[in-house]
Amino acid sequence: MDYLNFFLVRCTNLLGTTYQFENTESIPKNVPIIFVANHQSLYDIVAIIWYLRDFHCKFVSKKELGKGIPSVSYNLNHGGSVLIDRKDSKQAIPLIKGLSEYIEKNTRSALIFPEGTRSRTGQPKSFAQSGLKILCKHAPSAYVVPITINNSWKMVRFGAFPMGLGNRLKFTIHQPLKVSEFSFEELMEQTEKVVVEGIQI
Repeated sequence: MDYLNFFLVRCTNLLGTTYQFENTESIPKNVPIIFVANHQSLYDIVAIIWYLRDFHCKFVSKKELGKGIPSVSYNLNHGGSVLIDRKDSKQAIPLIKGLSEYIEKNTRSALIFPEGTRSRTGQPKSFAQSGLKILCKHAPSAYVVPITINNSWKMVRFGAFPMGLGNRLKFTIHQPLKVSEFSFEELMEQTEKVVVEGIQI
């Protein structure tokens, strides 16, 4: 799966797309990680899978992405990610809980997009709390690592086709926050603040 996403990244390079990941050295090693990022396009997922492959990232994703999208749907269904129905919280809670217990036990990572849906213009949406709260509750030794994503939305500004040319996608890794050292309210506030402040419109 890593190499599949490597080739997807390289295909976008043919369109002049470049990817920049800043501060990856600040991500803690050998501990559970909860990545929290804004969401601008499906290319967020492709890039994160490849460039953060050492962290074996699993995604909290909406169930609609589990079918019909080549490679992305396959990975979400078979790579350990969870597909939730945003209209059915009773279905989502045990799935996210199971994912958090998995990363806690196996020192892996999960990624959640708290906006809930992609921003079509790069303008951030409000962060929802419930999914991240469950992850933090059941992975108490984890670190929350905020990520700001810029310019990914430009890849699909015209829809699926034609794709944007010459875009420079930037992923900024912010200071990790140890879950056990903050109340959830503090953790949520700091995470959203640092992610949103890094977005360039």
